[in-house]
Amino acid sequence: MSVTRSVYQMRLGPAQVAALVEAHFPQVHEGSGRLVIEAFQDGIAHVRMGQDPAMVRPGGTVSGPAMFKLADFSVYVAILGHLGEAGLQAVTTSMTMNFLSRPAPADIIARARLIKVGRRLAVADVELYADGRADMVAHTTGTYALPPANLNAV
Repeated sequence: MSVTRSVYQMRLGPAQVAALVEAHFPQVHEGSGRLVIEAFQDGIAHVRMGQDPAMVRPGGTVSGPAMFKLADFSVYVAILGHLGEAGLQAVTTSMTMNFLSRPAPADIIARARLIKVGRRLAVADVELYADGRADMVAHTTGTYALPPANLNAV
């Protein structure tokens, strides 16, 4: 993977990214499934959404909005891990999700990979898996707009 080194600050680890999220964006945990940052390394973030009855739709499958939330957040985590605090003001500009199978209620695990981080945009893909299943349940591509490099972090 070749993620361009940016003019932003140094990369962060999972605990540092989690601390930024808790300080600046704690409402992300509201609604369905608690989000846990499990790993971040070299532009790849692993995020787990804990199984929650609120994320199960009629028919006994994990809802699309819950999976979309996880995918979107996992890209944000990858960006924060790569850019540090300067990435707090990054925002989603585009996201497309393909649902590949109907996962039974379980933890859903996202593997977000930064494809390119430029001066203005970051592009990533996300693979979603149901815990205990080897096959991918959804695939997402997303683009985030990045704040200007000279913008002071929140």
